[in-house]
Amino acid sequence: MDWQDRIMIDPKILVGKPVIKGTRIAVEFVIDLLAQGWSEAEILRNYPGLTHEDILACLKYAGETLHSEKVYPLNAA
Repeated sequence: MDWQDRIMIDPKILVGKPVIKGTRIAVEFVIDLLAQGWSEAEILRNYPGLTHEDILACLKYAGETLHSEKVYPLNAA
């Protein structure tokens, strides 16, 4: 599964934040829920419009974004 099948970026929806297609649920929101300790089952129960594949797409999007990120150390003197 390709995350691009389930995640979209549209400047008219949530000011261009990546969202799950067909919703106004941002990828960062789903990632934050997981980081707070929510299980997949809890997310799906509370947001019945989401699917297992949507959650996987959010994780894949986040992973790919982090892989492409460049970090440059700053010398703090």
